[in-house]
Amino acid sequence: MATVTPLFHISELTENSAKGLELNQRKLFAVSRQGQVYLYENRCPHKGIPLEWLPDTFLATEKQYIQCSTHGALFTIDQGLCIAGPCSGASLTSVACEIIDGQVCIRE
Repeated sequence: MATVTPLFHISELTENSAKGLELNQRKLFAVSRQGQVYLYENRCPHKGIPLEWLPDTFLATEKQYIQCSTHGALFTIDQGLCIAGPCSGASLTSVACEIIDGQVCIRE
């Protein structure tokens, strides 16, 4: 049976923002966009390195895309698809999440 693991309270993630987190040495990040929460592994498909160089800095300046700080690759927020940069056509690894009693959770 799957275990529900709360990651953080939804109030910690404002609209058009991102938040990095770690669960059992697994680096993840969440993005809030148009009332939805998207959760991804914090690993660029190009080199396998974390996307941010400053804490919680995952979005490009205009906050329309997720951006790899090392190579400038741009990813769609809703699908994690790389639309520009050295890994164009590749995708971030999505992690299924749900909101339960105000907590963003995953099932393990």
